[in-house]
Amino acid sequence: MDGFGGRHFGHTEALAQACEGLAGSRPEASAKHVLTPGQRVALGLTAAFLCAVAAVFPETSWRIAYAALLAVFAAALALRLWAAAAALVPAPAPLSAADPLPVLTVLCPLYKEAAVAPDLVAALKRLDYPTGLLDVKLVLEADDAATIAAVEALDLPDFCDVVVVPAAAPRTKPKALNYALAFAHGDIVTVFDAEDRPHPGQPRAAVAAFTAGGPGLACVQAPLRVDNAAAAWIARQFAAEYAFQFTALVPLFARLGLPFPLGGTSNYFRRSALHACGGWDPYNVTEDADIGYRLARQGWSLGAVTPPTMEEAPVSLDAWRRQRTRWIKGHLQTWLVLMRNPVQAMRELGVAGFAAMQIALGGGLLAAYLHGPIALALLAAALAPGWALSPFDVAFVVAGYATGLVSVVIGALCARQPAVALAAVTAPLYWPLASWAALCALGELFFKPHYWAKTAHGLSARGHDPDGVCPSPDALRLLPRPGRDARSPRRLPLRAPH
Repeated sequence: MDGFGGRHFGHTEALAQACEGLAGSRPEASAKHVLTPGQRVALGLTAAFLCAVAAVFPETSWRIAYAALLAVFAAALALRLWAAAAALVPAPAPLSAADPLPVLTVLCPLYKEAAVAPDLVAALKRLDYPTGLLDVKLVLEADDAATIAAVEALDLPDFCDVVVVPAAAPRTKPKALNYALAFAHGDIVTVFDAEDRPHPGQPRAAVAAFTAGGPGLACVQAPLRVDNAAAAWIARQFAAEYAFQFTALVPLFARLGLPFPLGGTSNYFRRSALHACGGWDPYNVTEDADIGYRLARQGWSLGAVTPPTMEEAPVSLDAWRRQRTRWIKGHLQTWLVLMRNPVQAMRELGVAGFAAMQIALGGGLLAAYLHGPIALALLAAALAPGWALSPFDVAFVVAGYATGLVSVVIGALCARQPAVALAAVTAPLYWPLASWAALCALGELFFKPHYWAKTAHGLSARGHDPDGVCPSPDALRLLPRPGRDARSPRRLPLRAPH
């Protein structure tokens, strides 16, 4: 690893800060502990009170609970319809980034990604950004010999450095990002995952958004699209989710100035905002969702840009379940952290921001746990003699499923992936699977709260971006290596720590 060059840095200090910086300085904002002592007491008392009330007033308790669930789902349905309608309105033309451009740090965490590392580097070479202002960090794990060997074998462009993260708990992506952040040179920092193929114009669009948004804008999110939807049924359903999330919901929240859970990649941060909020939480397994709300609590705003990043979806049910379990577990961690002091969270997010968080994050969790039971209740009503739903229940269920199906179709069409719209035909069979992952997530939350289930990549054929600007990996490899830019700052490559 000495071949990566040298730069003096206190690696031990950087590792300690990466692992324990947030938990040590702001323990109330960290997911290192699942529940605080106060939350344990509050949850215990609340559970005891609700059980007692249900035992004494069973019918009244059921009606109140039923009304509360209807209210939550009605709000979620209204939000989805609003987002779907807003997505049909043409987006404004993207702004142009004017010189001088800032140095852009790109953090690319790679773990067990030897197969796709060459494709990632090829995609990075296509970014429409001065090479002298690119500061790419390929973030590797010290005990991942295969990926290290694969990266060593590449002819890396001058703007690529390698950061090797020492093996230390927690073994999570945000820990690696925190460690690499200590080496960043850029005023703007973005994250790309190993399988990503970002639109070449995405960095300039992000810089333009920061210029237009002013100093209070902390982060802009680029849309994520799945380009292997044809590989499997589960991948097509996953693609439909992404299409609606990033072409409808995220832009709506951004336009309204409301906080939202960020995606795990293609989010561009002001480095000053990252430092101000304590960086990523290494103990939260959805560090993206967490940091979006943490930035909002400090008064920063979030935005969105339109050039997409193409991603690879899981192609097997088990791989999907493992990934979705981690996501739901991380959203539970994030919600529990936000609810440690709900009054303070409401004051910091604002009433509208707090309500948006409860619908987007809390409502999503509730839906994950209830989709399965609702499907079973519908099946029982259809098959069991004497089991019937009221006309109101039937109408509400039909409205819910209809809204979901409309969302799938509109999201796919707005993402210019018409083939993905066919996922609507079998989406009602897909949604209940979330309850399976949600039950697994609940078990992991208490027994393996910081376990990171790794998703394998490079397992299926991938298509093209509908914009026609993200070619296949084979085409990317044929592109010439970019030269140095005349404005290139002095480069200091990093030494892999021993």
